[in-house]
Amino acid sequence: MNVGVIGGGSWGTTIVYLLSRNPGNRIKLWVRNPEVVEEINSTRRNLKYSGDADLTDRVEASTDLEYVIRQCPLLFLVVTSASARDVLHEMGNYLDGSQILIHCIKGFEHTSFKRISTIIREETCCRKLGVLSGPNLAKEILMGHPSATVVASPFEEVVAASQQALISTFFRVYGHRDVVGAEVAGALKNIIALASGMSGGLGFQHNTQSLLLTRGLVEIIRFGLRMGAQTSTFRGLAGMGDLIATCSSDLSRNYQVGARIAKGESLEQVLGSMAYVAEGVPTTRSVWRMSQQLDVEMPIVEGVYRILEGQLSPREAIEGLMTRENRYEEDFGA
Repeated sequence: MNVGVIGGGSWGTTIVYLLSRNPGNRIKLWVRNPEVVEEINSTRRNLKYSGDADLTDRVEASTDLEYVIRQCPLLFLVVTSASARDVLHEMGNYLDGSQILIHCIKGFEHTSFKRISTIIREETCCRKLGVLSGPNLAKEILMGHPSATVVASPFEEVVAASQQALISTFFRVYGHRDVVGAEVAGALKNIIALASGMSGGLGFQHNTQSLLLTRGLVEIIRFGLRMGAQTSTFRGLAGMGDLIATCSSDLSRNYQVGARIAKGESLEQVLGSMAYVAEGVPTTRSVWRMSQQLDVEMPIVEGVYRILEGQLSPREAIEGLMTRENRYEEDFGA
């Protein structure tokens, strides 16, 4: 089966790597940079993003988006949330509605606060949609560590196609039907990862991290329910699973950003020195504004937002969380 991947960054190249483990797949990868295309096609490597991982001779990279789309009935969209609409607008010129499109983007559109699946429907004729989300640190997957993810879609055909393409001896794909929940969980866990990194940067350890993860999950569920998600989604791989991986590993970009801010670097210094996008920063701003519109109580998100805006230090934000009014812990919606 021909499978297309749109985007050749760290996660996009990792998706290519997973697809290339299946000898039945022939992978077409779209990237903008012709030098990256030449490197992949000649060496079977993308050194910047996947190191020495062998992408095999079943991978063909191209700068021609139309060529990739026309060749592939199954497509994975793996670009940043900031560039998603522009890329999808161009893709809309070539999609004919027959393709399956699974996006792997953990963020919202920054200006409109829209979910990526909404933008796909606005910019393309594609309706057989899915979202891939889960505890998937790219470096660990490239090392062959056993991992799993979720593909959420209302269409069984979409889930089945993703499973056929991606499953290997070290990678499992579970189906789900809650697209909204998977998108919300994938985006909001990056905010909690920023908070967890800040906690680690201040020298706090497991107790504090557990507090932030557990209460952070409560905030994610509150927000998700207002968006139309199902509570059960947040207790699975796309929710708690991704939260644990992203918030407890220094492989996480967002964790790294939070830790460096807590150690005294400015946000501008941190982002300026990174080769990768940390989706949690723009997502924090989007979600904070959305939470105000939806009247959802999110004290951890608020604290991270005020830190990024220079209104609080990480230590002041932690102190603020610890001095909130007393209450009972009742359920995940409390």
